[in-house]
Formats: sequence, structure tokens, C-alpha cells
Amino acid sequence: MKTILNVIWLVLSGFWLFLGYLGAGLLLCITIIGIPFGLAAFRIGIYALWPFGYTTVERRDAGAPSCVGNVLWLILAGWWLALAHIFTGLALCLTIIGIPFGIANFKMIPVSLMPLGREIVRTDMPFASR
Repeated sequence: MKTILNVIWLVLSGFWLFLGYLGAGLLLCITIIGIPFGLAAFRIGIYALWPFGYTTVERRDAGAPSCVGNVLWLILAGWWLALAHIFTGLALCLTIIGIPFGIANFKMIPVSLMPLGREIVRTDMPFASR
């Protein structure tokens, strides 16, 4: 079932969101300071390309640097990407078939706003290892 949802997601919005994250990542990688942010954009872009069967969890070892990085991320790219998720989610919720995909878009908003200090894991992993 996850594969079918992922294929439909890929056609409806996943590819376009992936391109948005790819573009943001390339822009952020122009400077040396922006490389960690660009890598985060690439990581989330892969997640936005194929999201069903994966989830995000907070990393326990993330500290103050990830908090400062998230503030910079929010200013540089986060709010643009969050707006893309909001508009895509609203457009998908206009049809009955698109409602689950719109909800999936809304679930990606927190990670698009503050990705540092979060990790993408498979949903079938044991809960203790998350």
C-alpha cells in the first residue's frame, strides 16, 4: 500500500516538492557556511519525494547549534518551503482522493521549517530504536 501511495504522491506533488528542495539546497550550497543547510535540504527533498513509510524523529544529541541553525534555516529557506507545502496541501485537499496527500503535505511543514536536529527513519523500525 505504501508503494501505491508513494507513486501517486510522486505524480501529484512529490516531484515538484523535490525540485523545490533541490533548488533551495543548490542555492544554500553556494557558500561554505550554507553547505550544512543545503545538505539538510537534499535530505528533506528525498523524504518529500517518497514520504510514505518514513517519519521524522528528533535527534537526542542535537543541541544549541541545531537550534541556531534552525533559526537561520527559517530565515533563508524554511518559510518558502513551508508555503509550498501549505499551497500544495490545500490544492490536494480540493479532491476527495487528494485529502490523504494534502494531510501528508501538512505533516511535512514542521520539518520544512526546522529540519536540523531531526532524522528521517522508516516507520517499520522498532519504536525503541527511534
